[in-house]
Amino acid sequence: MSDIADITMGQSPKGDTYNEEGVGTVFFQGRAEFGFRFPTRRLCTTAPKRMAQANDALMSVRAPVGDMNVAYEDCCIGRGLAAIHSKDNHQSYVLYTMFNLREQLNVFNGEGTVFGSINKDSLNAMPIIVPPINVIDAFEEIVAPMDKAIRNNYEEICHLTNIRDSLLPRLMSGELDVAELDI
Repeated sequence: MSDIADITMGQSPKGDTYNEEGVGTVFFQGRAEFGFRFPTRRLCTTAPKRMAQANDALMSVRAPVGDMNVAYEDCCIGRGLAAIHSKDNHQSYVLYTMFNLREQLNVFNGEGTVFGSINKDSLNAMPIIVPPINVIDAFEEIVAPMDKAIRNNYEEICHLTNIRDSLLPRLMSGELDVAELDI
């Protein structure tokens, strides 16, 4: 893995720096905030420690090891996460390589009372096949636009959700009257 990506292991800031009011840097503690592709904002911190860049792969490094999401924006990551950043601007290739390592990562999920986890050295040492750069470039040329479309769809969903959440209470209370609308 270390041939294609830089790995940043998360480190949680002090608890008294967390807030839900959006003050400071967006902060993700672990996989609890993971969505389909992007994590859901819940907490911020005024004292970020370790950061992920927008579009970095975010991976759960504590039970269960290997769940994946993508950083929608620059964010602080807690000790339950690692940020995986392409060394040469092939972020889609890195993301799908990580998805493909799921079975190998499952080995780090302990059985019984053992708490599954993985460290930076084990992640860096994960064996992968690295194809020639022209193959990675061709992959990136095809897949990166698809990832961009997923991001654009996510942004549109968030926008529509915000509109719904602001209009629905006003409609239900009668503050907005739509009786005259011709639909």
